[in-house]
Amino acid sequence: MKIVAESERLWSLGTVLLVVVILVAASAAGGYIYLKSRTVGSHPPLTVALGDNVTVNYIGVFGSGPEQGKVFDTSEYAVATNPALWPKGLEYTPRGAPANYTPLPVHIGPSTPSGGYSLGGLHFIQVVTGFWQGMIGLPGNQTHTEVVPPALGYGATNPACVATYPLVQYFPVVLTYPRSTFTQDYPGVLPQTGATFEQPHYQWPVLILSTNATSVTIENMAHVGQTANPSGWPVEVTNVSNAENGTITVVNQLTPADAGHLLGIDFAGTGPCQSQSNGKFIVTAVNPATGTYTADFNSEVTGETLLFLVTVVDILPPTVP
Repeated sequence: MKIVAESERLWSLGTVLLVVVILVAASAAGGYIYLKSRTVGSHPPLTVALGDNVTVNYIGVFGSGPEQGKVFDTSEYAVATNPALWPKGLEYTPRGAPANYTPLPVHIGPSTPSGGYSLGGLHFIQVVTGFWQGMIGLPGNQTHTEVVPPALGYGATNPACVATYPLVQYFPVVLTYPRSTFTQDYPGVLPQTGATFEQPHYQWPVLILSTNATSVTIENMAHVGQTANPSGWPVEVTNVSNAENGTITVVNQLTPADAGHLLGIDFAGTGPCQSQSNGKFIVTAVNPATGTYTADFNSEVTGETLLFLVTVVDILPPTVP
């Protein structure tokens, strides 16, 4: 049984998605999955059972949070290449050529090894509990919608992966580095007195005032009104103090309306949970009253209710992985 991704079906899925988003918003939170459009009849078709191996086309959509209604992943090329009908989440990653969009092999059960296993030329991977549980009882070649709460999806938000930063930041005009730190912060720059280069993140000119065997002293030559985008949004230099031990004042141009809609880059590599975030975070709050913004380094699917529009393509014999 193979799925055909026709435009009419995609428009129908879009309609189903709107209905399900409303259902999610109205339903109470809980550790269960709501299955829509279960096939019934006097002669039911072959359906997915515990222990089966299946291939499935899917569209993963946020059912809660600021990105509600946006796609975070899909196996369907027609969905991946249609941003008007299927808007994408902040961390959505396209797979490229059509050949990279194929049905996903899934073992129906909790016993899949973390690295997956191969069967009949297919590699079956481990998926979140709600995804495989939601397919039990489904027939093939019909689209169904699963609603997966965080408990059966990617879990709750890890507070240790959330950090708060000031909207206003200060940098010294004159700064002395240990020579090794200078080389690390400014790779490729030869530490030579009188040389100038561009600050790689804030893009203001930098003058090397002096060097010796152990240290390098620089002057940051920023000017008021200068802007850059080091983290993924504009920052502006609002003041430069030329007094002794002077400072450069830089303001992040963020507003509360940006919360949940900006993907940031941790260019300094100092944020929490770097191993799971790959240096990316979502701005989840901007508070002018406290002069801070909040950066969530959790994956964007963490802590959210997820909708999976699934179509079982093949149902393969059960096996013990």
